[in-house]
Amino acid sequence: MNVVPIRTHKITVDDHDLLKIIDRYITDISEGSILVVTSKIVSLCEGNVVAIGEIEKDELIEKEADLYLPKNESKYHLYLTIKDNILAVSAGVDESNTGGYYVLWPKNAQETANRIREHLVSKFNLKKIGVIISDSKTTPLRWGVTGVPIAWSGFAALADLIGTPDIFGRNLKMTKVGVMDGLTVAAVLVMGESSNQTPLCIVTDVPFVEFQDRNPTEEEIHDLKISIEDDVYAPLLESAAWKKKRE
Repeated sequence: MNVVPIRTHKITVDDHDLLKIIDRYITDISEGSILVVTSKIVSLCEGNVVAIGEIEKDELIEKEADLYLPKNESKYHLYLTIKDNILAVSAGVDESNTGGYYVLWPKNAQETANRIREHLVSKFNLKKIGVIISDSKTTPLRWGVTGVPIAWSGFAALADLIGTPDIFGRNLKMTKVGVMDGLTVAAVLVMGESSNQTPLCIVTDVPFVEFQDRNPTEEEIHDLKISIEDDVYAPLLESAAWKKKRE
């Protein structure tokens, strides 16, 4: 697998056309590639931001989260939240590399991923091309942030190995490989988290990826998610006193 970050100009709220940015920096892309785009520049371009000082950050997080635990329950005074079926801190509300704004997650990340893929397919006359909209998250019981996908298009997000044999002939009973997640972790690692200024990344040489000449279906998007009660971590998740988002 080859992962190449792409340096851009300093993208701010003054940038309004995401596809124009992609066209400026993606001058060539080959069949069987995946373009990873940080969610932050998607939100900056679509204006899904709030000026710092316009609203209290705590109130904003409580409005953005689907479920949240109050920050006074955290040693670090941070909100633990669930948004779009992703367990994260602060519901994606971020103020780093924003120029004085709280940046939220994109209004419709899936729609954006689909639109980018369709644009690349048309522009470069390709069939096998993937797109990921990425962010970062923490992992329970582990220091450090890693990449997390919030939308994708053009390839199978999961590799279902249930029923296939291991090296001793024992059929696997539960194993599904998070292809989309693994790609995103690698991409976000090389794109960086501070002043790297590389919000785009191209991933190539991925023979394990099953490309699809289309956007994901509603069923595929739904099947990627696990409800709290069906999750292997349900005993932990269900025991928390989650509060619903503030309207």
